Amino acid sequence: MMIFDTHAHYDDEAFDGDRELLLEKMAEKGIGRIVNIGADLDSTKQSAALAEKYDFIYAAAGVHPSDTDHMTEADMDCLRSTARCDKVVAIGEIGLDYHYPDIDKASQKKWFQRQLALAEEMKLPVVIHSRDAAQDTLAIMQENHAERIGGVIHCFSYGWEMAKIYLDMGFYLGIGGVLTFKNAKKLKEVVQRAPIDRLVLETDAPYLAPEPFRGKRNESPYLSYVAEALAQLKGLPVESVVQITAENAEKLYRLEHMPNE
Repeated sequence: MMIFDTHAHYDDEAFDGDRELLLEKMAEKGIGRIVNIGADLDSTKQSAALAEKYDFIYAAAGVHPSDTDHMTEADMDCLRSTARCDKVVAIGEIGLDYHYPDIDKASQKKWFQRQLALAEEMKLPVVIHSRDAAQDTLAIMQENHAERIGGVIHCFSYGWEMAKIYLDMGFYLGIGGVLTFKNAKKLKEVVQRAPIDRLVLETDAPYLAPEPFRGKRNESPYLSYVAEALAQLKGLPVESVVQITAENAEKLYRLEHMPNE
């Protein structure tokens, strides 16, 4: 079984110099599937285009909370249209991000709810971004019955108490390069306590590269380091972690099983 990268941004300008070369070598580097995630309307369209071009790439359509300030109903129509494409497998990344000062919380909450409703309408799972906004994210998801929608909490960064609530709602937890950081005690505890069948691997490429590449451009093949860290915490062979997380990703995105290669 090959690694399934559930969250990447290969449309990002960080890959402008060598995107095709990098993507064409994914299979030989052990990467079986990638979901390229939309962060605004432009990247959503680019994600769909990448999915059209490469058999092993799928796309998610969504507007990141940091880009919701100027969203309009026309933008929602555009997302809905893109979400109808065959290889769009989720709505995301959507959610709340309170990390920076002077953010418009009301706008973020409004468009988070609207995109949750779109996911339910389209019968697609959601990719949730939540940064420094634990309680508001959860409240909106509970009010909008996100347990009926399903999906993944991307780059999970909260403690076990919050993890358990999301697991009980049927969500998966996205685990990436942060797991390899020495100071990631909270995430390591979550990974130790969470059922292995509810964890998926993700890069967030080009961001959050694992040790020993921390601070450099992240790429899907680096997920082997995350798989090793996860295997160590779970007391499992790395091959088992790769297989189980890939199968989890197929269930998360409702894809057919990928045969061993």
